[in-house]
Amino acid sequence: MTETLQSLWQAADDGPVRHRLYVTLRQAIIRLMLAPGQALSEKEVADAFDVSRQPVREAFIRLSEAGLVEVRPQRGTFVVKISPQAVYSARFVRESIEVAVAKSAAEVGLSERGLDALTELVERQRRTIASGDYDRFYVLDEAFHQTLSREAGHDAAWRFTEEVKAHFDRVRYISVPDGTPLQTLTEQHHEIVEAIAARDPERAERAVKTHLRELLTALPRLIERHPDLFDRR
Repeated sequence: MTETLQSLWQAADDGPVRHRLYVTLRQAIIRLMLAPGQALSEKEVADAFDVSRQPVREAFIRLSEAGLVEVRPQRGTFVVKISPQAVYSARFVRESIEVAVAKSAAEVGLSERGLDALTELVERQRRTIASGDYDRFYVLDEAFHQTLSREAGHDAAWRFTEEVKAHFDRVRYISVPDGTPLQTLTEQHHEIVEAIAARDPERAERAVKTHLRELLTALPRLIERHPDLFDRR
Protein backbone atom coordinates (compact mmCIF):
# COMPACT_ATOMS: atom_id res chain seq x y z
CA MET A 1 0.00 0.00 0.00
CA THR A 2 1.45 3.34 -1.01
CA GLU A 3 2.12 6.14 1.42
CA THR A 4 -0.68 8.15 -0.24
CA LEU A 5 -3.22 5.38 0.35
CA GLN A 6 -1.97 5.15 3.92
CA SER A 7 -2.70 8.85 4.35
CA LEU A 8 -6.25 8.36 3.03
CA TRP A 9 -6.73 5.50 5.48
CA GLN A 10 -5.51 7.62 8.37
CA ALA A 11 -7.75 10.51 7.32
CA ALA A 12 -10.89 8.37 7.03
CA ASP A 13 -13.48 8.97 9.74
CA ASP A 14 -13.38 6.74 12.77
CA GLY A 15 -16.00 4.03 12.64
CA PRO A 16 -16.46 0.46 11.47
CA VAL A 17 -13.57 -0.92 9.45
CA ARG A 18 -15.85 -1.59 6.46
CA HIS A 19 -16.83 2.10 6.37
CA ARG A 20 -13.21 3.30 6.62
CA LEU A 21 -12.27 0.92 3.82
CA TYR A 22 -15.13 2.18 1.67
CA VAL A 23 -14.19 5.84 2.23
CA THR A 24 -10.50 5.15 1.58
CA LEU A 25 -11.04 3.11 -1.58
CA ARG A 26 -13.67 5.55 -2.88
CA GLN A 27 -11.25 8.45 -2.53
CA ALA A 28 -8.46 6.40 -4.10
CA ILE A 29 -10.67 5.70 -7.13
CA ILE A 30 -11.82 9.32 -7.43
CA ARG A 31 -8.22 10.57 -7.25
CA LEU A 32 -7.06 7.93 -9.78
CA MET A 33 -4.73 6.23 -7.30
CA LEU A 34 -6.71 3.15 -8.34
CA ALA A 35 -6.99 3.47 -12.11
CA PRO A 36 -10.00 2.68 -14.32
CA GLY A 37 -9.78 -0.97 -15.33
CA GLN A 38 -7.50 -1.92 -12.44
CA ALA A 39 -8.22 -5.24 -10.73
CA LEU A 40 -8.85 -5.25 -6.98
CA SER A 41 -8.09 -8.29 -4.87
CA GLU A 42 -9.91 -8.88 -1.58
CA LYS A 43 -6.85 -10.62 -0.19
CA GLU A 44 -4.39 -7.94 -1.29
CA VAL A 45 -6.53 -5.13 0.10
CA ALA A 46 -7.07 -7.02 3.36
CA ASP A 47 -3.34 -7.66 3.70
CA ALA A 48 -2.47 -4.05 2.81
CA PHE A 49 -4.75 -2.60 5.48
CA ASP A 50 -4.16 -5.43 7.96
CA VAL A 51 -7.87 -6.30 8.20
CA SER A 52 -9.94 -9.42 7.57
CA ARG A 53 -11.49 -10.11 4.16
CA GLN A 54 -15.11 -9.71 5.33
CA PRO A 55 -15.06 -5.88 5.68
CA VAL A 56 -13.19 -5.67 2.36
CA ARG A 57 -15.97 -7.68 0.72
CA GLU A 58 -18.58 -5.37 2.26
CA ALA A 59 -16.67 -2.28 1.06
CA PHE A 60 -16.52 -3.75 -2.45
CA ILE A 61 -20.31 -4.21 -2.39
CA ARG A 62 -20.83 -0.53 -1.49
CA LEU A 63 -18.39 0.55 -4.19
CA SER A 64 -20.31 -1.58 -6.67
CA GLU A 65 -23.59 0.05 -5.61
CA ALA A 66 -21.94 3.45 -6.12
CA GLY A 67 -20.97 2.43 -9.64
CA LEU A 68 -17.23 2.59 -8.98
CA VAL A 69 -16.31 -1.09 -9.25
CA GLU A 70 -17.69 -4.00 -11.21
CA VAL A 71 -17.73 -7.56 -9.90
CA ARG A 72 -17.24 -10.00 -12.77
CA PRO A 73 -18.08 -13.61 -11.84
CA GLN A 74 -15.10 -15.93 -12.06
CA ARG A 75 -12.88 -13.00 -13.07
CA GLY A 76 -12.68 -10.61 -10.14
CA THR A 77 -13.46 -7.03 -9.13
CA PHE A 78 -12.39 -4.14 -11.33
CA VAL A 79 -12.45 -0.33 -11.09
CA VAL A 80 -14.92 0.85 -13.72
CA LYS A 81 -14.12 3.48 -16.31
CA ILE A 82 -15.81 6.88 -16.00
CA SER A 83 -19.29 6.94 -17.49
CA PRO A 84 -20.08 10.27 -19.21
CA GLN A 85 -23.80 9.55 -18.81
CA ALA A 86 -23.32 9.03 -15.07
CA VAL A 87 -21.43 12.34 -14.95
CA TYR A 88 -24.32 14.18 -16.63
CA SER A 89 -26.86 12.55 -14.31
CA ALA A 90 -24.83 13.34 -11.18
CA ARG A 91 -24.35 16.94 -12.30
CA PHE A 92 -28.12 17.31 -12.75
CA VAL A 93 -28.83 15.97 -9.24
CA ARG A 94 -26.04 17.99 -7.67
CA GLU A 95 -27.12 21.22 -9.32
CA SER A 96 -30.72 20.75 -8.21
CA ILE A 97 -29.65 20.23 -4.60
CA GLU A 98 -26.91 22.86 -4.39
CA VAL A 99 -29.03 25.55 -6.04
CA ALA A 100 -31.70 24.90 -3.43
CA VAL A 101 -29.10 25.06 -0.63
CA ALA A 102 -27.61 28.33 -1.89
CA LYS A 103 -31.01 29.96 -2.39
CA SER A 104 -32.03 28.89 1.10
CA ALA A 105 -28.82 30.35 2.52
CA ALA A 106 -29.43 33.64 0.70
CA GLU A 107 -33.05 33.82 1.79
CA VAL A 108 -32.47 33.02 5.46
CA GLY A 109 -28.95 34.36 5.74
CA LEU A 110 -25.79 32.75 7.06
CA SER A 111 -24.13 33.53 10.35
CA GLU A 112 -21.03 35.69 10.37
CA ARG A 113 -19.10 32.55 11.32
CA GLY A 114 -20.46 30.72 8.27
CA LEU A 115 -19.62 33.53 5.85
CA ASP A 116 -16.14 33.85 7.37
CA ALA A 117 -15.56 30.10 6.97
CA LEU A 118 -16.53 30.20 3.29
CA THR A 119 -14.43 33.30 2.65
CA GLU A 120 -11.42 31.68 4.32
CA LEU A 121 -11.78 28.61 2.09
CA VAL A 122 -11.82 30.83 -1.00
CA GLU A 123 -8.66 32.59 0.20
CA ARG A 124 -6.96 29.27 0.88
CA GLN A 125 -7.81 28.17 -2.66
CA ARG A 126 -6.23 31.33 -4.02
CA ARG A 127 -3.05 30.61 -2.07
CA THR A 128 -3.05 27.00 -3.25
CA ILE A 129 -3.13 28.05 -6.91
CA ALA A 130 0.24 29.77 -6.51
CA SER A 131 1.81 26.60 -5.11
CA GLY A 132 0.42 24.34 -7.83
CA ASP A 133 -0.91 21.85 -5.27
CA TYR A 134 -3.79 20.46 -7.32
CA ASP A 135 -4.67 17.76 -4.83
CA ARG A 136 -5.05 20.36 -2.08
CA PHE A 137 -7.15 22.56 -4.36
CA TYR A 138 -9.54 19.64 -4.92
CA VAL A 139 -9.82 19.02 -1.16
CA LEU A 140 -10.58 22.72 -0.53
CA ASP A 141 -13.15 22.75 -3.33
CA GLU A 142 -14.94 19.83 -1.69
CA ALA A 143 -14.71 21.55 1.70
CA PHE A 144 -16.30 24.72 0.29
CA HIS A 145 -19.44 22.93 -0.89
CA GLN A 146 -19.71 20.81 2.26
CA THR A 147 -19.28 23.88 4.49
CA LEU A 148 -21.97 25.77 2.59
CA SER A 149 -24.44 22.93 3.13
CA ARG A 150 -23.53 22.62 6.80
CA GLU A 151 -23.72 26.33 7.56
CA ALA A 152 -27.04 26.58 5.72
CA GLY A 153 -28.42 23.80 7.93
CA HIS A 154 -28.60 21.19 5.17
CA ASP A 155 -26.11 18.51 6.19
CA ALA A 156 -28.46 15.80 4.94
CA ALA A 157 -28.48 17.37 1.48
CA TRP A 158 -24.69 17.12 1.33
CA ARG A 159 -24.69 13.50 2.48
CA PHE A 160 -27.21 12.60 -0.23
CA THR A 161 -25.20 14.45 -2.86
CA GLU A 162 -22.06 12.57 -1.85
CA GLU A 163 -23.75 9.25 -2.55
CA VAL A 164 -24.57 10.11 -6.18
CA LYS A 165 -21.64 12.21 -7.37
CA ALA A 166 -18.74 9.76 -7.54
CA HIS A 167 -18.31 9.82 -11.33
CA PHE A 168 -18.77 13.60 -11.30
CA ASP A 169 -16.00 13.84 -8.71
CA ARG A 170 -13.65 11.72 -10.80
CA VAL A 171 -14.00 14.16 -13.68
CA ARG A 172 -13.66 17.11 -11.28
CA TYR A 173 -10.38 15.66 -10.06
CA ILE A 174 -9.05 15.26 -13.61
CA SER A 175 -10.23 18.74 -14.51
CA VAL A 176 -8.44 20.53 -11.66
CA PRO A 177 -5.11 20.75 -13.55
CA ASP A 178 -6.54 20.17 -17.03
CA GLY A 179 -9.89 21.92 -17.33
CA THR A 180 -11.36 25.28 -16.34
CA PRO A 181 -8.64 27.61 -14.97
CA LEU A 182 -8.42 27.37 -11.20
CA GLN A 183 -8.67 31.13 -10.88
CA THR A 184 -12.07 30.97 -12.60
CA LEU A 185 -13.35 28.28 -10.25
CA THR A 186 -12.13 30.24 -7.23
CA GLU A 187 -13.80 33.45 -8.38
CA GLN A 188 -17.02 31.52 -8.92
CA HIS A 189 -16.85 30.40 -5.29
CA HIS A 190 -16.30 34.02 -4.32
CA GLU A 191 -19.38 35.05 -6.31
CA ILE A 192 -21.49 32.41 -4.53
CA VAL A 193 -20.39 33.81 -1.15
CA GLU A 194 -21.06 37.37 -2.26
CA ALA A 195 -24.56 36.49 -3.48
CA ILE A 196 -25.41 34.81 -0.19
CA ALA A 197 -23.97 37.67 1.84
CA ALA A 198 -26.10 40.10 -0.22
CA ARG A 199 -29.19 38.01 0.55
CA ASP A 200 -29.89 37.67 -3.19
CA PRO A 201 -31.37 34.22 -3.96
CA GLU A 202 -31.56 34.72 -7.73
CA ARG A 203 -27.92 35.79 -7.89
CA ALA A 204 -26.95 32.80 -5.74
CA GLU A 205 -28.82 30.47 -8.08
CA ARG A 206 -27.07 31.90 -11.14
CA ALA A 207 -23.68 31.66 -9.44
CA VAL A 208 -24.11 27.99 -8.50
CA LYS A 209 -25.41 27.02 -11.95
CA THR A 210 -22.51 28.78 -13.66
CA HIS A 211 -20.03 27.04 -11.37
CA LEU A 212 -21.39 23.52 -11.70
CA ARG A 213 -21.88 23.74 -15.47
CA GLU A 214 -18.20 24.44 -16.06
CA LEU A 215 -17.64 20.69 -16.07
CA LEU A 216 -20.06 20.20 -18.98
CA THR A 217 -17.92 22.53 -21.06
CA ALA A 218 -14.70 20.77 -20.09
CA LEU A 219 -15.94 17.17 -20.34
CA PRO A 220 -15.60 16.61 -24.14
CA ARG A 221 -12.06 18.00 -24.03
CA LEU A 222 -11.17 15.77 -21.07
CA ILE A 223 -12.54 12.68 -22.84
CA GLU A 224 -10.40 13.52 -25.88
CA ARG A 225 -7.28 14.02 -23.77
CA HIS A 226 -7.79 10.98 -21.52
CA PRO A 227 -9.65 8.38 -23.64
CA ASP A 228 -8.41 5.44 -21.56
CA LEU A 229 -10.21 6.74 -18.47
CA PHE A 230 -13.68 6.87 -20.02
CA ASP A 231 -16.29 4.31 -21.00
CA ARG A 232 -17.14 5.28 -24.58
CA ARG A 233 -19.96 2.73 -25.03
